[in-house]
Amino acid sequence: MPHLHMEYTNNLPDLNADVALIRLNNTLVASGQFAAEYDIKSRAVKVETFKVGTALGERAFVHVKLALLSGRSAEIKKQLSESLLAVVRDLCEWPTGVEVQLAVEILDIDRDSYAKVAINN
Repeated sequence: MPHLHMEYTNNLPDLNADVALIRLNNTLVASGQFAAEYDIKSRAVKVETFKVGTALGERAFVHVKLALLSGRSAEIKKQLSESLLAVVRDLCEWPTGVEVQLAVEILDIDRDSYAKVAINN
């Protein structure tokens, strides 16, 4: 735990997903909220088909969802979302003439029903 999901639109050519994920993971480690760096699982999905609103102008988005075991305070969640958003803002040179929306969402995973096992062969 945690699980980080980053979705981004395919019209952001300078966004390097591998670099983005390591920077986001490093931010989570630096927060001190997680026991071990290997507990952080992140993935990125480039969205090929999307619409943002109804206007004809070109738009794009990056949306980060961070799923955490329940129990953290609203203040901790706010700190995490703000620190992740700061990373996202600085990920790349945003394309000229494209309205880009950046967002971070923190989700609670029910602690009582979450199950996990690590297999080491």
